[in-house]
Amino acid sequence: MNSLGFDKAEKDTKIIVAMSGGVDSSVAAVKLKKEGYDVTGITLRLYNQKNTLKAKSCCAGVDIDDAQKVANQYDFPHYVLDFQDKFYNGVISNFVESYANGETPVPCIKCNQTVKFSDLLNESKKLNADTLVTGHYAIRKGGLRGSKLYKALDKSKDQSYFLFATLQDQLDYVRFPLGNYFKSEIRKMAKDYKLIVSDKPDSQDICFVTSDSYRDLINKIQPEINKEGNIFDLDGNKIGTHKGIANYTVGQRKGVGVGGQEKPLYVKEVNKEQNYIVLAKNEDLKENKIFFKNINLLDNDIKNQSLQCSAKIRSNQNEISGKLTIVDNTGYFLFDEVISATSPGQACVFYKNDQVLGGGWIT
Repeated sequence: MNSLGFDKAEKDTKIIVAMSGGVDSSVAAVKLKKEGYDVTGITLRLYNQKNTLKAKSCCAGVDIDDAQKVANQYDFPHYVLDFQDKFYNGVISNFVESYANGETPVPCIKCNQTVKFSDLLNESKKLNADTLVTGHYAIRKGGLRGSKLYKALDKSKDQSYFLFATLQDQLDYVRFPLGNYFKSEIRKMAKDYKLIVSDKPDSQDICFVTSDSYRDLINKIQPEINKEGNIFDLDGNKIGTHKGIANYTVGQRKGVGVGGQEKPLYVKEVNKEQNYIVLAKNEDLKENKIFFKNINLLDNDIKNQSLQCSAKIRSNQNEISGKLTIVDNTGYFLFDEVISATSPGQACVFYKNDQVLGGGWIT
């Protein structure tokens, strides 16, 4: 059995590597090529930079060139697929609609859920590839069926939170060869391989947002959603006027447009139906129960039951222990301590030690 879990020689194992043009996916491709696998790189063109969007990170014009250069350097095929329509429909339009609905989206999860592990995965199967490889920092354990997802060895780079929506059959098909390495080791490999991307900075922020604010993108695509409305306090008193609910998310403090208060005020509620927002003090945002829907489980043993485990509602926080309760495709998590509230549209992801049990979309 080879290192990717297939019962055949590396040269007979055909793999597609999703190459963003960054250091991680480039190292993944070259590492597997040097191990003898039949490697093909694919880079997705996700948006038209010359039009309305300017890239900050992966899959921009320069990144496509970088991926091509790495493939040329190590003599394996590389193709560019135009997924602009798929990306717009699956990620960008969802991003705008979420804010219009008073929610806060997580576009990286949507990209994995739609473009990468649906559309690109299907393309890989059409090419008769044995597996789709990505540069994610996560660990997949198990055979060809019933595999499990775990946090990466390098906890500071772990991306398992963004992978919770991966379906079981998709997880069975994909591989994450970087999960057992620290980022510093990947950088060293890139230098040892003499890759032109060895010193390339990691991608930051939302890749398709033009300026310093996502609000500019919303104004460009769907300006009609920015209708003025009322701002209330917890007692129902009007304390100001907002510039459109798409400009506000639960927990937001800066830019709420209400001054002269004894204590800083934060967004506690965004009401789409009546076009108002509610502000409150920080202590009024604390809670210990989070409800969610559209659950994706990566361990069927926890279906329709209560379970002691841990969860987190933001990618950059540590998990907090508590009790998970699932009924059909909805549920809630009762944390053992109070946490700061988060917006509908974000993800609550469940863990048992390092294993990702699944997650749901916060309501």
